[in-house]
Amino acid sequence: MNDLSDNDLSGNGLPQTLLAGYRNFMSGRFTDESLRYRELAEGGQTPETMVIACCDSRSAPEIIFDTRPGEIFVLRNVANLVPPYAPDGEYHSTSAALEFAVQSLHVKHIVVLGHGRCGGIKAALDSESAPLSPGDFIGRWMSLVAPAAEAVSANTLMTSGERQTALERISIRYSIANLRSFPYIDAQEKKGHLTLHGAWFDISTGELWVMDRKTGDFIRPSSE
Repeated sequence: MNDLSDNDLSGNGLPQTLLAGYRNFMSGRFTDESLRYRELAEGGQTPETMVIACCDSRSAPEIIFDTRPGEIFVLRNVANLVPPYAPDGEYHSTSAALEFAVQSLHVKHIVVLGHGRCGGIKAALDSESAPLSPGDFIGRWMSLVAPAAEAVSANTLMTSGERQTALERISIRYSIANLRSFPYIDAQEKKGHLTLHGAWFDISTGELWVMDRKTGDFIRPSSE
């Protein structure tokens, strides 16, 4: 197959910035790690860690944790939320990814990664914001944390920024609690085969705060 020129590519719909990035990837990282990619293609993926992160373009876990191809299994949705276990026959993309990661890939760790200035969390705190569409999919999704959002919003002693950060971190604990509502996750954790983690990334400073699994507090790990 012949390589496509810039002129050939101009009408196929992909932004030129993506195509330029792909070329850089092929001449850089793919070349450097071609053996790794070949091994992954032939042997499949065996990541030990699943990361549940937000869709936000500023908080990509592969970049934050500087991982190699195949090292982490990533699920991204609005505000990195995990809904409770609900085997109701409906479509559940988050639950499907969890099922595959735990039951097929046998990951050893699940990390819920939140971040600062999350748009989904901001929407949850703004009860007067209008739906973005008649379906109000974001509003429905963020209703998962509605009780916590109402409680945080009612605290007038906190600034808007403090309320935002508080709910971002509360939602991480909420998602971890919901992870345990999945029978197979609860069983694997109790057997010591699976560990659940929470972390929060500050976009403006690059700081990573890790949730203490016993207390629920968020602390900064040592940089050493």
